[in-house]
Amino acid sequence: MRNYLPEGRTINSSRNKYYLQNADNLELAMRQGLTLEGHAVMCTQEHDIIVDLPFGKGIIPRSEGAIGIEEGVTRDIALLSRVNKTVCFKIMSIGEESGGIVCRLSRRLAQQECIDEYISKLSRGDVIPAKVTHLEPFGCFADIGCGIVSLIPIDAVSVSRISHPNDRFFNGQDIFAVVKDISQGRITLSHKELLGTWEQNAEMFSVGETVCGTVRSIEPYGIFIELTPNLAGLAEPQENVHIGQSASVFIKALIPSKMKVKLIIVDVFDRPDLPGSINYFIDHGHIESWVYSTENSGKHIYTYFT
Repeated sequence: MRNYLPEGRTINSSRNKYYLQNADNLELAMRQGLTLEGHAVMCTQEHDIIVDLPFGKGIIPRSEGAIGIEEGVTRDIALLSRVNKTVCFKIMSIGEESGGIVCRLSRRLAQQECIDEYISKLSRGDVIPAKVTHLEPFGCFADIGCGIVSLIPIDAVSVSRISHPNDRFFNGQDIFAVVKDISQGRITLSHKELLGTWEQNAEMFSVGETVCGTVRSIEPYGIFIELTPNLAGLAEPQENVHIGQSASVFIKALIPSKMKVKLIIVDVFDRPDLPGSINYFIDHGHIESWVYSTENSGKHIYTYFT
């Protein structure tokens, strides 16, 4: 089976560069029915997408810009938003116009093949690569192949609660996700199951260490500080602490039976930078179920995919 990846994953590959280097190679790709990638440099008044090619110009007509455009199911903003980004395509024709080589391309056909040969065959529990496309208060939209987008709801991003998906992700970020649900051809994703159990995360720390964290919640009884996306601890109340700040914290206790981490705040400060890199405990294959909780804890946090 061919690899169907989020847009942008193959544009710099030797294979993609080979077929785009001249018209003869592109014609070979057309005969083989290959999907390639290029850089969209413009969307015309007619909403055709112009793709930069080393030897000429590529045109993705509006009707070929995405699945559902012609039927009115997909809005034209899906085409406008591709400008200055990578687009996948199949080659429909290669010819000369006004003394230059012009190639007619189709992103829609690439997407349809991706659905038929890959996305339609996914099952709940499959772990797949994805790319963040945009963030909303309720969740993260991610490209799971050829520009086909699925949703990670905010409560499925991590065990540690966040106020907005941009606390965890940024646009264009390459991530992994797991297929949570499939309903009427629409796929919903999850993310937290790939970030480890309580024990796996707690094993990264030891009592007596002073480590970095992020303030996620301030309650009357204490301050919750995230150590990893799937592990947070509680520190005593303190003034002049705000949600989103970075913190240096002393680890006072790790209690597996209660899934608790007791912390002491050493310092807090503002750090207006992008979310950090994500440490995945699972980044491929298939999972039937996931149990976050420790064996003897009173809480039972789990996901069953089948």
